[in-house]
Amino acid sequence: MDIDSLRSFIACVENGSFTRAASQLYRTQSAISMQMKKLQQEVGRPLFEKSGRKLHLTQDGHTLMRYARQLVRLHDDTLTHMRRNEGTTLLRLGCPDDYADAILPRLVSQLHRHWPNLELDIHCMSSNRIKDALDRGELDLAVITRSPDSEEGVLLYHDQGVWVGSFHPDPSLSLAIFQRDCRFHQAAIEGLMKQERPFKVIANCGSASALRALVKAGLAVGALAKSSARGLPIISLSDLPALPAIEIVLIRSNAAANPIREEDLRAICDAIGNASNLPD
Repeated sequence: MDIDSLRSFIACVENGSFTRAASQLYRTQSAISMQMKKLQQEVGRPLFEKSGRKLHLTQDGHTLMRYARQLVRLHDDTLTHMRRNEGTTLLRLGCPDDYADAILPRLVSQLHRHWPNLELDIHCMSSNRIKDALDRGELDLAVITRSPDSEEGVLLYHDQGVWVGSFHPDPSLSLAIFQRDCRFHQAAIEGLMKQERPFKVIANCGSASALRALVKAGLAVGALAKSSARGLPIISLSDLPALPAIEIVLIRSNAAANPIREEDLRAICDAIGNASNLPD
């Protein structure tokens, strides 16, 4: 039994379906199904039984689950111990540019506490590009905005979208927003269109610095997460459309060589603070 298949087996059990496990592990459902089929062939006994759309473990499945957790933990502990004894731990971290001010300082501090000899590479890009980089094995750890109805990652913070800038009830609204893969881009555009409010997007920004500069200069209002609005006036008393709440999570790649274990992920999130509060 290979470790990767055991990881997938644990994910299937914890998520209750191959589909959700595949989403969490950034695999296709067919790939997860093949792994489970091969695992059952190796064990020589059925591991799952279906009840409607839900998966339930057989008695043999429960037995394997107990050993699978131990085997994966022992495997990861061994790799972590060996790498720590090598002297330097390389960790490649992805983080959206707009979360850098509010989240990165706390996260980096905790990472260095866990790995005193840490070599940390930080890459700033959008959540979607970060997920692609995780899939390609180019990142080990990432801060992302969790997709709606997804259970991926470990929760860092609940956050809320806000409008920022100097709002004037002009006939046409000038708007500076993040690019099209941002949750607030779509919410802002669709909300204004439903209100039939005239607006003009003066820039789709690929960085928080660009968006903040345009808002500070009074050229536009912006839409972003409250934790990213530091130093910008939040527009609270207006009839602008509501922006969605979001969940910011910490997620790791599933690569066996990843120095971050699932236990490390949860310990770091717990140490950063109460996940129901925004950063100060």
